[in-house]
Amino acid sequence: MSSDLRCQRAHFSLPDDVHYLNCAYMGPLPRAAEEAGIEGLRAKRCPASITPDDFFRASDGLRSRFAKLVGAPDPSRVAIVPSVSYGVSTVARNTRLGSGRNVVVVHEQFPSNVYPWRRLAAEQGGAVRVVRPPGGKRDGAWTDAIAGQIDAGTAVVAMGAVHWTDGTPFGLAAIRNRARDVGAAFVLDATQTAGAAPIDVQALQPDALLVAGYKFLLGPYSVSLAYFGDRYLEGVPLEEGWAGRRGSRDFRGLVDYADEYEPGAVRFDVGQRSNFALVPALSASLDLILKWDPARISSYCRVLSARVAAPLREAGFGVASADLRSPHLFGVGLPTGVAAAGVQECLVQRGVSVSFRGASIRVSPFVYNTEDDMDALVDALAAAAQTRKRPSPAAGVPVAQPS
Repeated sequence: MSSDLRCQRAHFSLPDDVHYLNCAYMGPLPRAAEEAGIEGLRAKRCPASITPDDFFRASDGLRSRFAKLVGAPDPSRVAIVPSVSYGVSTVARNTRLGSGRNVVVVHEQFPSNVYPWRRLAAEQGGAVRVVRPPGGKRDGAWTDAIAGQIDAGTAVVAMGAVHWTDGTPFGLAAIRNRARDVGAAFVLDATQTAGAAPIDVQALQPDALLVAGYKFLLGPYSVSLAYFGDRYLEGVPLEEGWAGRRGSRDFRGLVDYADEYEPGAVRFDVGQRSNFALVPALSASLDLILKWDPARISSYCRVLSARVAAPLREAGFGVASADLRSPHLFGVGLPTGVAAAGVQECLVQRGVSVSFRGASIRVSPFVYNTEDDMDALVDALAAAAQTRKRPSPAAGVPVAQPS
């Protein structure tokens, strides 16, 4: 492989007989994160060892790590939230839609960045505009179509940095510029990008950027991160927790209620954000990602993805050209007459873990994968293409794992 980053499998506890090409489903927890989380749990054995400073120090460190990862100069713009849906709901609470206005989203967008906008539209009389890929082709024309749906009535453009089902990249700068032209907010779900490729909020200038921690950030479930721009930074949180108030670090003074929030995005933190197991675990994972560097990670994954593109096309599968797929996340289309159920069965039998999302087999390699993993994918799909036939449409097609 021609990449200056070597395989990092030694940092993980993945079984030797599993070809895990499924980081977009759930990133495996590195050993260092596992140890940090267990140490945090053990601290609760004797709560006398947990000091008031422990409620803030680790959280502050997590904010700083994420700020560095996404190019934010000020960690106070980072909130610790349990999920992307929580972050989007926070943004929606602070968005005025109103009758006749609209929110622009992308076709088959991940639900967490759709449902809060549908509720807002229903409550305030607005509309959600869903932009489909023109002619069904997921190429640069899709970016043009999204920009074309943004008008003077658009209040928010909410989308993923790439499409979560198949890694289709979008021209984010062009979409952001169009949103800015009409005064619309730009809300970006970077869950399927952050950690696997460079993200720079100073260049992108999103009004909010949300990232689930359990995928390419390699963290545990139920801890996520959100960056807030000026538009939302002084907004109203979903919860009125004590830790986001002025003077909250002085536990003696908690009886002196303060209506004023701490400056920045701390007000948006979920209650009990100082989770003594989850926060250290995600921090340990971010330390590794920062060490490996998302640009180098992306280069590593690009080499792996390129290895399988031509062989899969030769076997009859559809794989987008390199400029129309993300290095760390790409979709594989089934050949005509080949059933998803049979392909899934063949992959499972050969220990190849991927996901089925929409019309695509979603493949998402990461730093623990090798050329052998990619070759196992090609072998399994080629074998499936030779032996399986598509059932009648009435039979239905089972789908693998949840999101």
